[in-house]
Amino acid sequence: MTYLRGSLEKGNSVRGVNQKVPDAKMESKVTKESLPDAAATPRTVYVVFFSLLLDLLAFTMILPLLPSLLEYYRQHDTEGLYHRLSESIKFFQVAVGAPERYSSVLFGGFLGSMFSFLQFVASPIVGALSDVYGRKRIMIICMIGIALSYLLWAVSSNFAIFVIARFVGGLSKGNISLAMAIITDVSNSKSRGKGMALVGIAFSLGFIVGPMIGAIFSRYSDKSTPDWFWVPAAFAMCLALADILFLAICLQETLPKKKRAKKVLISLSRALEYINPACLFKFDAVKNLSTKDLESLKRLGFIYFIYLFIYSGLEFTVTFLMYHKFSFTSIDQAKVFLTTGVVMALLQGSVVRRLPERLTQKSAVLGLYLIVPSFIIVGLAQTSSMLYLGMIVFAISTAFVVTCMTTLTSKYGNFDQKGTVLGIFRSLGALARALGPIVASMAFWSIGSTITYIVGGILLLYPSLLLQFTVLL
Repeated sequence: MTYLRGSLEKGNSVRGVNQKVPDAKMESKVTKESLPDAAATPRTVYVVFFSLLLDLLAFTMILPLLPSLLEYYRQHDTEGLYHRLSESIKFFQVAVGAPERYSSVLFGGFLGSMFSFLQFVASPIVGALSDVYGRKRIMIICMIGIALSYLLWAVSSNFAIFVIARFVGGLSKGNISLAMAIITDVSNSKSRGKGMALVGIAFSLGFIVGPMIGAIFSRYSDKSTPDWFWVPAAFAMCLALADILFLAICLQETLPKKKRAKKVLISLSRALEYINPACLFKFDAVKNLSTKDLESLKRLGFIYFIYLFIYSGLEFTVTFLMYHKFSFTSIDQAKVFLTTGVVMALLQGSVVRRLPERLTQKSAVLGLYLIVPSFIIVGLAQTSSMLYLGMIVFAISTAFVVTCMTTLTSKYGNFDQKGTVLGIFRSLGALARALGPIVASMAFWSIGSTITYIVGGILLLYPSLLLQFTVLL
């Protein structure tokens, strides 16, 4: 439930790099040459769904293992990078009275932010390269990088190699946005919703089943032995290799050569608009909007950024809270992920997708307000029952906010600007996730989890009030 959930929010940012979303008239004139026939379209969507599922199962396995992994490096990497980093913060650790074992929270926050930042930078660049060289080739290259990151994890006898593994994995995570671009390539305005819904299902299944697989590996691993984690890492690598083979055999290229961008430098320069924060917050790439609409769009982007910046802090550090405060095993943590994943999947499948348009903003506001008590309940929790209550409220809020805010944002701009608008919006979310974990982990480390979550909950009143009193389309 950590680094990657923001990838779903990143969504169609690749689409917004170089391609315009076709309007209704264009789609009515689509030829067989520009779009696969009706029989081929669902096949490609299901190929993408299965590929994402394999990828997410491998990725989410590490979630319940991460606290134990960092504890392993704390105990065994006595002369390496972990030790040097620990010594460098020794003065501050003594000053704030943080237990030595909490250093793993701080280093975990660094890894989480690094991974998300690399994904934030890499996704638009990967999208730009796919506009020139084709989706399939770049997708397979991304998956090779992901498989390599698991290989490095399997042999990471010290913390430095593990950091390199996460670095390679973050740079390779452009496959999520590429999956969205592929679905957009093969669908029209009527069938696109089905494809995106399947992506949502892949994420829900991944975040439900993946942590359970990781927890099972953890339960039957002897953590007293060196490199106990190589078995789950090797299994993740096997899933990635199976994904590469599956894509090589089953995925058809969805961007014909004559439709590709001609110059890679031009394509990359456009991608930079999705990396420059100043351009993102101003929505500079969106042209010809009225002043009123542009200001509303900027307000929505700012609200979304603040929300995800604080939200991602709890989302990331809660695994360490369960490990250090409640002494949860990996199985216990996986049960929490299972509970929240099921709640979100049920709400998104039965309620959120059926919301009438007039209730979208009200539902987003309700979701934002719900996140406030969820933070406070988790912060004050002294029993596992209270922790579960806070996390269930957290899941209910999550099910509404991101989807509803994305829907609100999609109303702005002309039809051929939707991809650009949503690409910028999701890039703001990715940037927030790149900053949130390290800030929250520093707070957790220095002032403790209770104050961190209570203050975070109170601060979330700000975006809630902003959205409530913002007049939108």
